Amino acid sequence: MIEVEKFCLDNGLKVIVHNDNSTPIVSFNLLYNVGSKDEDPNRTGFAHLFEHLMFGGSANIPVFDEHLERTGGENNAFTNNDFTNYYITIPKENLETAFWLESDRMLKLAFSKKSLDVQRNVVIEEFNQRYLNQPYGDIWLLIRPLAYKIHPYGWPTIGKNIDHIKNVTLTDVKEFFYKHYAPNNAILSVAGPVNTKEIFDLTSKWFGEIEKRILSPRNLGKEPKQTESRKLEIERVVPFDSIYKAYHMSSRNHPDFQAADLISDLLSNGKSSRLYQKLVKENNLFSDINAYITGDIEEGLFVITGRLFKNTSFEVAERAINDELETIKNKSVDGYELEKVKNKFESNFKFGEANPLDKAMNLAFYELLGNANDINLEVERYREVTAEKVKEVALNIFNESNCSTLYYKAKSNGNPIEE
Repeated sequence: MIEVEKFCLDNGLKVIVHNDNSTPIVSFNLLYNVGSKDEDPNRTGFAHLFEHLMFGGSANIPVFDEHLERTGGENNAFTNNDFTNYYITIPKENLETAFWLESDRMLKLAFSKKSLDVQRNVVIEEFNQRYLNQPYGDIWLLIRPLAYKIHPYGWPTIGKNIDHIKNVTLTDVKEFFYKHYAPNNAILSVAGPVNTKEIFDLTSKWFGEIEKRILSPRNLGKEPKQTESRKLEIERVVPFDSIYKAYHMSSRNHPDFQAADLISDLLSNGKSSRLYQKLVKENNLFSDINAYITGDIEEGLFVITGRLFKNTSFEVAERAINDELETIKNKSVDGYELEKVKNKFESNFKFGEANPLDKAMNLAFYELLGNANDINLEVERYREVTAEKVKEVALNIFNESNCSTLYYKAKSNGNPIEE
């Protein structure tokens, strides 16, 4: 069990403290409740751009990394659809440095044209390298707008169009910062050899005087229920054909979530899983096949991806996938098989708890979901999933009218793999 204590400053900053004396290192995690879902559809990629801008200098600290390196600390960050997360690991004796650094950039970024130009070019290069110039890199630029017509999950975190970042101005940057980067829109979690009183004192000292801000209202468009199948076929210079099938599924806090996650493991977690055994090993239709959930806070996607052998047609591949989905919809899963994926989940979950940084990140995330203490209930929630629940959730998700399918075709000069 992970024991936590919580408090909230008058300015709205939520703080979670977990004492872990097994390490001399403190994990300091600051989560901002802003992701790509908070962007204007005509100006996307801002949340991810800010992940980069936050390292470009703040009001009193021109070079963020320099001070961390001097004190033996390390840091990084990531952005997704739902939130932006910054984390620092640092020796306990230098912990106050982390509070100083993060509070200063929450207070005010440098907002220089030089920093914006540098980070904008970094993001543009990342967009080109990861999404346009890499085989299969544009998958999510294609799948998301196919699956979502209203909800802002319809574009990836990098943005739907790189021109949105190319055209960003300093005024745009300042407006986005003050509408989203605020103590009343953040969760700080600290894990390591610490106690609540010292964290309260440090948080009050460094964050207490930062004023609340008027946040941008979150008005997410409700994605209407998909009532007919959608299909897109494209050609790219890649080694082999691939198929992607995306089904709408429940939100992260929905009681169906754990069952959907276990279904993805039943289908493709390891070489004993159903899709691998049937479609790769027995029938030799795919060189590789996977099933996974996006795990979004709002209603997300259950995705099945497969790379086809040269002699496998898209029609045969899709029919084979559908046959396996019909099996899990109509035939109760064996008790041993279900127990195996539950055990694997529990093992991975508890392994993650052993790492203080993972604990700090997860505690902030569970607080964002509603309550950091719910992290202690997660294994039991998975344990409670029955074979009947698996069947019920599978029946609800795996309908062609709820599916968006992408045929990703290899051009003839892509030199498909021959088997």
